[in-house]
Amino acid sequence: QVQLVESGGGLVQAGGSLRLSCAASGRTFSSDTVAWFRHVPGKERDIVAGINWRSSNTYYANSVKGRFTISRDSAENTVYLQMNSLKPEDTAVYFCAARNRNGISTDQNEYVVWGQGAQVTVSS
Repeated sequence: QVQLVESGGGLVQAGGSLRLSCAASGRTFSSDTVAWFRHVPGKERDIVAGINWRSSNTYYANSVKGRFTISRDSAENTVYLQMNSLKPEDTAVYFCAARNRNGISTDQNEYVVWGQGAQVTVSS
């Protein structure tokens, strides 16, 4: 069974950058869609970005377009989320998730494998 492990969260000042990593073990991302979601207590878990492994097509939430970049490394079987120009409102727990289907869904219920989450805190 595939497992996802996130790393790279932390505390950063507004305007700074962080890179999150999502490494898969157990099998390779061959035909998956992998997405990053974020969750703030009291709010819904929302998609931030997604990538289709085969086509490298990507999706970004409007709130992060132009600031965040999702990418993948086949050799490392890892998906990255580069976050630049961070804002305090980006503070959340970030989760990576995978679904064994082509096509990027914004619905968290479509994703069957989840990582443990990584805290990102942006101070003003």
